[in-house]
Amino acid sequence: MTFGRIRRLIISFFLDQVNQIGYKDNALVLLLSTVYDGEEMTFRLRHRPTTTNPRAKQIKRFFGKEIRGAGSARLRFIPSETAGTSITSKFRWEKKYLGLISLSFLNTVDSKARLHQKHCSTVRISSLAMAEPVGLAASVIAIINLSAKVVKLCSDYSTAVRNARADITRLQSQLNDLSRCLQGARRLLADPNNKSLATSRGLVDSLDGCKSELDQVQTRLDPGKAGKARKTMRRFGLRTLKWPFDSKEFSGIISNLERYNQTITWCLQIDQTTILLDIQQRFEGVSLQPRRDESVARKPCFCVPFDRDPDFVDRPDILTWLKGQYTGSAGRMALVGMGGFGKSQVAIQFAHHIHDESPQTSVFWIHASSKLRFEEAYRSIAQRLELPRRNDPDVDVLGLVRDWLQTKEAGSWLMVLDNVDDVNLFHPGSRASGIKAANQPTDENTNIQSDQRPLAAYLPKCRSGTILVTSRSIDAAEKLTGSHKAIYRVSAMDDTRGFQLLRNKLNGDFDGDAAADLLRALDYIPLAITQAAAYINRRAPRASIQTYLNAFRESDKKKGSLLNRDAGDLRRDETVSNSVVTTWQVTFEQIRRERPSAAKLLSFISFFNPQGIPEFVLHDYNTDLTYRLGSDTESTDFEDDIDVLCGYSLVSMTAAQDVCEVHSLVQFCTRAWISMVDDTEQWKWVFLRSMSRHFPRGGAFETWPTCQLLLPHVESLLEEKPPDEGLQNWACLLTNCALYMLTIGNYTAAEKLGRKAVETRTKVLGEEHPDTLTSMTNLASTFRDQGRWKESEELDVGVIETKKRVLGEEHLNTLISKANLAMTYMEQGRWKEAEELQVGVMETMKRVLGEEHPDTLTSMANLASTFIRQGRWKEAGELQVGVMETRKRVLGEEHPDTLMSMANLASTFLNQGQGRWKEAEELQAGVMEMRKRVLGEEHPDTLASMDNLAVTWKEQDRTRDALALMRSCVVLRKRLLGIDHPHTALSVAVLAEWENMSDLGEE
Repeated sequence: MTFGRIRRLIISFFLDQVNQIGYKDNALVLLLSTVYDGEEMTFRLRHRPTTTNPRAKQIKRFFGKEIRGAGSARLRFIPSETAGTSITSKFRWEKKYLGLISLSFLNTVDSKARLHQKHCSTVRISSLAMAEPVGLAASVIAIINLSAKVVKLCSDYSTAVRNARADITRLQSQLNDLSRCLQGARRLLADPNNKSLATSRGLVDSLDGCKSELDQVQTRLDPGKAGKARKTMRRFGLRTLKWPFDSKEFSGIISNLERYNQTITWCLQIDQTTILLDIQQRFEGVSLQPRRDESVARKPCFCVPFDRDPDFVDRPDILTWLKGQYTGSAGRMALVGMGGFGKSQVAIQFAHHIHDESPQTSVFWIHASSKLRFEEAYRSIAQRLELPRRNDPDVDVLGLVRDWLQTKEAGSWLMVLDNVDDVNLFHPGSRASGIKAANQPTDENTNIQSDQRPLAAYLPKCRSGTILVTSRSIDAAEKLTGSHKAIYRVSAMDDTRGFQLLRNKLNGDFDGDAAADLLRALDYIPLAITQAAAYINRRAPRASIQTYLNAFRESDKKKGSLLNRDAGDLRRDETVSNSVVTTWQVTFEQIRRERPSAAKLLSFISFFNPQGIPEFVLHDYNTDLTYRLGSDTESTDFEDDIDVLCGYSLVSMTAAQDVCEVHSLVQFCTRAWISMVDDTEQWKWVFLRSMSRHFPRGGAFETWPTCQLLLPHVESLLEEKPPDEGLQNWACLLTNCALYMLTIGNYTAAEKLGRKAVETRTKVLGEEHPDTLTSMTNLASTFRDQGRWKESEELDVGVIETKKRVLGEEHLNTLISKANLAMTYMEQGRWKEAEELQVGVMETMKRVLGEEHPDTLTSMANLASTFIRQGRWKEAGELQVGVMETRKRVLGEEHPDTLMSMANLASTFLNQGQGRWKEAEELQAGVMEMRKRVLGEEHPDTLASMDNLAVTWKEQDRTRDALALMRSCVVLRKRLLGIDHPHTALSVAVLAEWENMSDLGEE
């Protein structure tokens, strides 16, 4: 064989690889030149691979192979400046042709060829007589049919023989590969134009060997075609089958089939490339690119890969906005929102609307989630429009498409850029708001060299075209549209449209009440609704809306399983998951790469109640983590971090910028993500510590708004006992919440939380620790307000003795416990004991705290209440007036303590006789109305005011009014305090007496 013949063979083989790989998937390979200096042949190539393109890997594997014969030459692969390391291969041959060339391929593991793995295959090239292609085609068809029979037998064995299923599956896979190879051979050999094939003799031998091998396999798998064995199988069924091959024998069969497959493949490739070489020689000097007129006829093009959704629910506010932007002067517009909110679905609907309204308008759909997909879309547009020079490897196809769209000949057009989530893809070096650290290259999106133009440069700019962007990132949308006014923030559906979407997607019965509950659980998020409907439809009739809702609420594990299901959707990009969890976790990962501190903030937010998250607590997301880890963390700016999260539509801030809100499903998916990439227990600890620190202590009236704001966020913490390291914070939170519940009159909750606090602090701190004694004092006060005076007294007496010993006689906590015990004595009618304690406490507090200290005023008010019980009206009145006036000045007129003083003074007026009933009525009526407004209509103090005013009216002979008000009071006290509470019992007794007297009066 001459050198020229070998050279043509290599060139043809190379061209075949380019034909199979190069032009299809943007892994462009260009043969620049070949040089032969007598000893070495060098092929100079240019290759622009994409690292994630599997076909690019095929090219690298091909040029990384070594072809051996005798003699030597070099085939050098030289990538372009954007590719990786050069790969070098060698070729040796004999100058004298011997009729046989042996080709042996070595796969290169790395560019330095430090390690090789050898796979041999022999190709015989003979100058003897050639086999007829038609006869070969018949042989190929026979082998295809035979392999199909063997595959069918394998299926029978797979059903009956369990212990050999791995071997059966492997054999089926190998036969399927062989069948695909032979199908290609059949198409080539059956072509009457291919009259002479250089490798036909070798192919005949391979086909004969392959057929013989398959015949033996079939015989072994089906030994009783016409005898006793077949009858036995029919009689006893497939269960009598036994896999006939041992491990060694089976490996030999697989090896032979692989060898035949490889041999046939390479023989046919050489024949194919020979044909291509002949074509090349005939067109020597002629360009392979067909010459076309440089002008392109105007053809409207509709390149949207998705059909209309028959179940689409119109969102008129969004579509109206899009139409207004489209017909206006804006050349670019964007829909921004979380993944799964329906941005792409609205864009599909709008694209079809434009096509229907204006058939002469071209519509293009660009998948813009990665650089590779953007380039693929532009190449597809170039092919669809048949742009000149689109297949020329020296032409920038992206610029070609852009330039053509900017011409008048292109006419009007709409381009949809879908899933533009990474701003760095279009504007390299850009960062989302506040991002300080550069992203690390992790994929093709970030592997953008400084000498390459950004993708934004390939977006056309002209008056005849409009670009619609869909994105999760407000930053990306702003940079592509150039104006915040051209951006629409897409939110979840409202209840009406969510209801309609679920109805449209479901096939069976529709339970409206259950649907409403399910939609609320799914936060009206379109993707979640569609996902739930797909699950119900698949499992109907066993599954229904109610059963899905029950499973959804069953546990976090079950909820995660349901939200992770990917049912498939023909109107969503096939590379994008249809699972809510996966869809959002892509965004979470992007945030974590771009700005880790923002990911920390999102993790922290995921543990709050979804609504009304106070900003002042959110600042703990990093300080608590620092405290937890015992080291400095990355310095951050909260405003930048919250801006990133708002930019991705994960959270929102109120107009006042002091309260944050988030979808509950976002929180759930975030927690699921944390469990995979972070330490969930760590974040639970951070959240617990933050809440225990911020929830106000003491239950003071001034702190009630903060308590009310934080209470929804701590409810989950109060129910779940944390690990040992969090018990102190948990007990602190329990104590503070219990005291708040006590002050607002929720005695049941106060007792439940108070008991947990006492038990936890006793275990962790011990019985005599001041914090434990505080929790005990609060629990004793709860018993007293519940009317359980005996329990309250026992607990208070023990606490006082311990406090005296541990804290001292005049410590404020000791004085408070004494005052509480005195109130218990007063409720029990032990007025003398109460008075003695109260006087001592009052005098000490005056001396230690001062006469106008709130605790001192409370002690004075308590003593006045005891005077009232003793009938010492004058002393009580004088003391109450002084306390009331001081409280008005110090605390304010609507403070609960001030209202208590006013109520007590009114009781004093009432008991002083008819002369002061009018004053008592006016004061009590005012107190009752203020308590309704400040404390609420069902607060125990408000009910006390109702009781007192009813008594006053009865004393004034306003019996009808008194009965009506007392009846209302009794109903509320029964429900809120319980039938056994002393205050309820007293009201019931008074009402019964009045009703009895009323009946007698009527008679």
